[in-house]
Amino acid sequence: MMTNRELQVSTPSDREILMTREFDAAPQLVYDAWTKPELLKRWFGPPGWELPECEIDLRVGGSWRYLMRKPETGEEMGISGVYREIVAPTLLVTTEKFDQAWYEGDCIDHLEFIDQGGKTLLKLTTLYDTKEVRDAVVASGAAGGMNESFNRLDEVLAEKA
Repeated sequence: MMTNRELQVSTPSDREILMTREFDAAPQLVYDAWTKPELLKRWFGPPGWELPECEIDLRVGGSWRYLMRKPETGEEMGISGVYREIVAPTLLVTTEKFDQAWYEGDCIDHLEFIDQGGKTLLKLTTLYDTKEVRDAVVASGAAGGMNESFNRLDEVLAEKA
């Protein structure tokens, strides 16, 4: 298992990206940070962006929507999806689609919150429609932005622990 808090990124299949990261908090806290708008607004999004709108209907078939905004430019980026499976506090499976056409099609996020004796190993597997889309997302540097979000999440979790 992981011995540090570095984001690990791999491509386990030709259509998937797997990101793993350890957090120094119990699975329930990490799960809450993904499912409670007041916590998500504090850490989610690229560096320099805010999350002024965050709507979550946490039930199978329920939807979620985030609107991120870059304050200095007013640029906005929306993302939404539908919950397909929920097993609190260990699993979330959702669809995901950006308002802007960053890539073709939808994707499916499979988030596992694995108990590591008071810590949590987060495994986020994203399945894209094609290998080409997966490769474009890998090349975009999205993992770097996610790692910075996860560093902010560490701070939120430290306050809640």
